[in-house]
Amino acid sequence: MSLFKRTFRSQDPSVRVDKSSRLKKSSSIRDQQKLSKMHRSAAEDQPAPMAPPPAVAASASATRGPAPVPSKHHNHNHHSPSPAKPSVAPSPIVTLTVGREGRLFAAHEDVLFQSPFFEAACRGQFFESQSKRIALPDEEPEVFSAVLEYLYKGDYYPRLVHNRHRNSWELEDAVKGTPQSSPNPDNYRGGRAPPAPGAYPPTPKSTNTTATTTSTTGSDATIFVAGCGQHILRDTVIYCAAERYGLEELKRLALRKQGLQSGVDVGTILRSAQYAYAHTPDSDSRLRAHYLALIIRCRKTFKRSGTMQTEMEHGGSKLFFDLFVAMCNHLDDVIDHSNARTPKTV
Repeated sequence: MSLFKRTFRSQDPSVRVDKSSRLKKSSSIRDQQKLSKMHRSAAEDQPAPMAPPPAVAASASATRGPAPVPSKHHNHNHHSPSPAKPSVAPSPIVTLTVGREGRLFAAHEDVLFQSPFFEAACRGQFFESQSKRIALPDEEPEVFSAVLEYLYKGDYYPRLVHNRHRNSWELEDAVKGTPQSSPNPDNYRGGRAPPAPGAYPPTPKSTNTTATTTSTTGSDATIFVAGCGQHILRDTVIYCAAERYGLEELKRLALRKQGLQSGVDVGTILRSAQYAYAHTPDSDSRLRAHYLALIIRCRKTFKRSGTMQTEMEHGGSKLFFDLFVAMCNHLDDVIDHSNARTPKTV
């Protein structure tokens, strides 16, 4: 007998059993209770949700308000400035109208603030805050250009350079000559002062006492000043401008550069000296003393100059009285020194 019997499928619908109804599980009450128990057990095992930190909660609620609180998430719409980085905003540009022709200059406000004069101007005296413009109708454009160059670079053209080989200070691009020992009036005609090393002595406060002075005469040693209608030594005009703008270091620099000029005629020296007296206060002890020392040191040349005689006869300046006092003091010093070396006799 075969171990497996072949079953025959009955064709009688009354005898056949519906397989779908046999396989379908009935949703009994027991199954529903079991399912609800499983749901409760899963809910008890799940940890309770943590409350958000106060800072985050505050940021979430404050983002809708007018003053949002910074959150730890980056916000592309609001950029809060970092306190560690300084502001890199550029300084405002100030326009300056210089001279009678109204030549225009532009400078940064923080650069101009190095000068007390321009700081006061920018803060309100005759400064138009909307247009940021300062008018300097009585200033020479060439002089103001040198002042502006100094404010940016700490020097103005021609720059002061040190010659290590000669141990001396020189002006760049200047025509270099040989140091002169003493004035020789025979070599200079037409009332011109000799290019002596003492003609323009260095600044009295200079600490370089071993340096020698080189005779140099720049082609642009003078400028035409429209205010007086004459040619004046350029460094003298810059010195007076520095006095007006409150730039003490620029005054020292201009005086030192003028000490390197030589070969200037007597007329230019006298005009520049009178210009210095007219544009510096009586308390000035540098530029005025510089010209007095120059005239005394080169007195032989000035004594033979017709220009000197004409200017003294014309007068009208305190220069010549100060010169008289300085020469008297110089003469007293010479006499005292001579008496100290001469033995006294009874």
